[in-house]
Amino acid sequence: MRHPTEGTLRRLVDEPAGVPDADREHVAGCATCLTGLAAAQRDATAVSAALSPDTAADTAPDTGAAWHRLSSAVTLDERRRVAAPDPVRRRRARLRSPLVAAVGVVALLAGAGAAAAADWLQVFRTEEIAPVTVTQADLVALPDLSAYGTAQVLEEPDVRPVADAAAAEDVTGLAVPRVDELPGGVGGDPSYQVGDRAAVEFTFSAERAAQAAAASGETLPPPPAGLDGGRFRLTAGPGVAAVWTSGSGAPGLVVARVVAPTAESSGIPFGTARDYLLSLPGLPEDLAAQLRSFSGDGTTLPLPVPAGLATSSTADVDGEEATVLTSRDGSVAGVVWVTDGVVTAVAGSLGADEVLAVARGLSE
Repeated sequence: MRHPTEGTLRRLVDEPAGVPDADREHVAGCATCLTGLAAAQRDATAVSAALSPDTAADTAPDTGAAWHRLSSAVTLDERRRVAAPDPVRRRRARLRSPLVAAVGVVALLAGAGAAAAADWLQVFRTEEIAPVTVTQADLVALPDLSAYGTAQVLEEPDVRPVADAAAAEDVTGLAVPRVDELPGGVGGDPSYQVGDRAAVEFTFSAERAAQAAAASGETLPPPPAGLDGGRFRLTAGPGVAAVWTSGSGAPGLVVARVVAPTAESSGIPFGTARDYLLSLPGLPEDLAAQLRSFSGDGTTLPLPVPAGLATSSTADVDGEEATVLTSRDGSVAGVVWVTDGVVTAVAGSLGADEVLAVARGLSE
């Protein structure tokens, strides 16, 4: 994984709860990023001190004087750094060392987790993927999400093309998988698509859910404490896809990678929310039964498989259990798996053996 950008490091200082878990984990274990984060902390402290007005709180700050203080502080620090005797320079160098920076930054990252936990509780993280058979009748019977509350898009994924793999890595921070040997019938160079992180927040409404239940002649079960008005935030991405076209112009091979979905709640545990939502009228019972069979710890991502159109199986990809999907006529296949919070998928107009061979031969 590439190092987070300077903007991400600064966001860890200003708005830590808004930084993806993957970036926080990377920074916590990376000496280079810890040093950069310590520098961002120093910059933030200097700017805050220089721009703070000397006047009363109800008086508008003098921006000209603030800029003068900031400029003077930066200039003075540079003069001191150049003219300082060797012992002073050595002492400051030690303060900037990765080891010392780590001590301060670990405290910052711990504080970020505490700040996030004060408002949000992580209730789901993707560690594995499991297929869920979905029929056409299930899709028709599924109630609209708006029947249970309101949804708000917080971040749009903004899917777009980029020039090459290097540009894709710069945008997403993800290592783009490289296909060293293309399967038969697939050739040429791929095009690249990237997408930013997507985030949606859903607020459950007992009133709306009761109205939806009544409309179908059912009675809404009493919601558990805290669920009415409870909020759930789902995030996924960023992601990247390399696409090779076939002779017909359709995608012959797609290799994609995306930061796996996670979910947080405003305090409602995963098991409480899952059990209640699966008991609501309108959800097809066979689909609810499949979802209930999943582990209750909130780590399994359901992968819908259309009944009658595709089959699913499992296979090993570099030590990870992967889900293999194959169309009934065998003309299209795909394989998907999770590694360290990142989903990788290989699919195309190929047989299952071919996509598995590509998946097992990927390199970074």
